[in-house]
This record gives sequence, structure tokens and C-alpha cells, in this order.
Amino acid sequence: MNTLFLLVALVATAGWITSTVTLRVQSLQLKADRTERRLALVLDHFGIEEPEPAGMDEVRALLMADREISAIKAYRRITGAGLAEAKLAVDALAVTVKKP
Repeated sequence: MNTLFLLVALVATAGWITSTVTLRVQSLQLKADRTERRLALVLDHFGIEEPEPAGMDEVRALLMADREISAIKAYRRITGAGLAEAKLAVDALAVTVKKP
């Protein structure tokens, strides 16, 4: 009986800890998103453009060769972006790349 009570108490404690950590992570993500939006506004206000990461020539070359998936992989490797972000960025870049 004591073992069952201890097991239930451990499961309840683990659930509480997990929900607390999840809420904290969500709060930090909201703060980070807000900070990024504010920084973007400041950069726009002063007309400052973010420099292009080194290695984007490789991404352009892959796009010119009709290798979009490889271009997305290269973009992710170069920038550390997630899959969705990299896909959007490569799609936007593909519009500017002239294929032979």
C-alpha cells in the first residue's frame, strides 16, 4: 500500500514539474518573440539591414541547378534555421535567382 501511495505521489509530482517547466518555457518564448519584434522595428526605423550570412552563394548555386531540397539543407546548415523558416527563406530567394 505504501509503495502504491509513493508511486502516485511521484507521478503527481512529475506532472506538476512538467507543467511548471512547460509554462516557464512558453513565457520565455513569448518574451523572446516580443524582443525580436521590437528589434526588427528598431532596425527598420534606422534603415539597418541584416547582413547576409556567409555561404549564401552555395544556396543560390543549388537553386540555379534546380536542387531546392539541397538548397534548403544548405541554408539550414549555414544559418541554423528550422525547416519551415529555411523553406520560406529559400522560396523567397528562388524568386531572385535567375536560372540558365
